[in-house]
Amino acid sequence: MKLSFTKMDGLGNDFVMIDDMEGAIELEPRQVAYLCDRHFGIGGDGVILVRPSEKDDCAGYMHYYNADGSLAQMCGNGVRCFSKFLIDHGYVDASAGSFVADTLAGRRPISFQVDEAGKMTVATVDMGQPILAAAEVPVALPENAQYEEAGYVRETAIESPWGAFEFTCVSMGNPHAITFIEDFQALPDAIFDDPSNKSLETLNLNTVGRFYESNPAFPEKANIEFIQVCEDGLHMRVYERGDGETLACGTGACASNVAAALTGRAGRVNDVHLRGGVLHIDWSSNGHVFMTGPAAASFTGEIEID
Repeated sequence: MKLSFTKMDGLGNDFVMIDDMEGAIELEPRQVAYLCDRHFGIGGDGVILVRPSEKDDCAGYMHYYNADGSLAQMCGNGVRCFSKFLIDHGYVDASAGSFVADTLAGRRPISFQVDEAGKMTVATVDMGQPILAAAEVPVALPENAQYEEAGYVRETAIESPWGAFEFTCVSMGNPHAITFIEDFQALPDAIFDDPSNKSLETLNLNTVGRFYESNPAFPEKANIEFIQVCEDGLHMRVYERGDGETLACGTGACASNVAAALTGRAGRVNDVHLRGGVLHIDWSSNGHVFMTGPAAASFTGEIEID
């Protein structure tokens, strides 16, 4: 099967975008993994099939696969790339300024800006309300805090070979477990690439992140965020479910912003600094979380897959 594709990224979180407006493409997990392979395939953190939506008010449906071929409910950086694909390819009028995207996690209203050529540059996505109830995240830990009469898991310790990390659990349509690190020096040398310079940058996510991503506390696995609160916002690294560490995670930035507000570490509006750049996150007074950031196209091509 020959596929035409566009390679896109949102702050370095990169995706293989495939036009499937005919709804004729079905990919097996091994095929997705091949497309995402950075040595033998195209390379990417995921594959997005751009499909028509069955909902009359939606411009298209985002069918998103993680790099391991598993289907995901939502991807924040992916939905901005999905938006750019729809606009740049004429499925959404560039002068419209807004539209609604369909995802497995539900409808996502999106407003956007374009350049002089009518190509999308920045999008603001209404990511909806955060899901806090433990059973809905899901997380197999007891709820130990409340927000607006709803229970949630707040700063609960989960043991590891390197000591316990405390997690606050939030879903943005996919599960996230957020830990705030305030004293890097107190952590063991074994989880740093450079123990003489312990910091968020030298933390070995392939060790710690992998352990917690598949921890029994998370029945559907989880995206694991490591956060340092600084004067200019939240600094974040993420080990994504089914992918490993990525340069950015939009839903993770939203979940981390919510967790920071819930735990009193920050307000409801923050810049979230990721390895690939900065996302602006606003947990608004109506309860919805708004994510603003760029999306870019890198190249197009064709590939033959079995």
